[in-house]
Amino acid sequence: MPNLPDVVLWSIPAFVLLTVVELVSYRIHPDEDAAGYETKDAVTSIGMGLGSIGFDLLWKIPVVAIYTAVYELTPLRVPFLWWTFPLMLLAQDFCYYWQHRGHHVIRILWACHVVHHSSRKFNLTTALRQPWTSGTSWPFYLPMIALGVHPAAIAFCYSVNLVYQFWIHTERIDKLPRPVEFVFNTPSHHRVHHASQGGYLDRNFGGILIIWDRMFGSWVGETDKPVFGLTKNIDTYNPLRVATHEYAAIARDVKAADGWRERAGRVFRGPGWQPAQAQAQAPAAPAQTEAPAAPAQTPERAA
Repeated sequence: MPNLPDVVLWSIPAFVLLTVVELVSYRIHPDEDAAGYETKDAVTSIGMGLGSIGFDLLWKIPVVAIYTAVYELTPLRVPFLWWTFPLMLLAQDFCYYWQHRGHHVIRILWACHVVHHSSRKFNLTTALRQPWTSGTSWPFYLPMIALGVHPAAIAFCYSVNLVYQFWIHTERIDKLPRPVEFVFNTPSHHRVHHASQGGYLDRNFGGILIIWDRMFGSWVGETDKPVFGLTKNIDTYNPLRVATHEYAAIARDVKAADGWRERAGRVFRGPGWQPAQAQAQAPAAPAQTEAPAAPAQTPERAA
């Protein structure tokens, strides 16, 4: 393995510069229709990002041990060369799609990822709002390790993917040319992903490429203006609560659950899952005078 650079570390100056440019652009050309910036929200996002750096160091210890063990057991080896790196990045992006999708449809995984969706703003600081419990992502990359990809190569590809996704967290860039929108994840696609409307929920999971969503039926184009945040917002800037609120909600639901089947459902089913008995007892929805919005892929998320 070559001595690969720390892509995220080297990108920090660009992160700072682009964030300042975006912030100044809102000052010079305000947009009443955009979520824009709020000081407390931006500080919370930056704080979550800084905290995630420290916690990630702790999570890496067991993950590196598992990856190293699997890599030593497999007889396969994929060299890190100029032509194998794009293939590794493609494979990592494919695995990332399923990692990201899994973190939306399994509640215990959503408890980690919900941190990134907890802001009602959508700007470049939102990209920094990262979880402190990221030890839930490693199983999705075990197939690459088993096929002989070195753990350091996967870490490098993951960093490249993460850096790419920084610039798509903005409302200042409209839709790009159609060929770009068709192949790559863009700000328009990612605004849909961060929206809380029913028709936008659980869509556009791609990291660098949006073709995975087109292939597996999870793509939706941006039409209505997105409303950012959660379906039930947490109304806090406390980093500890932002990092743990969904775990606390799971614990409360498990404690109140009636039987082990419901307890398992509260942990491993979708974020908005309700047992059949609770659904049957729910009051009927009032008649609507307008056409209903498109249904969500999963029920409402309790945050």
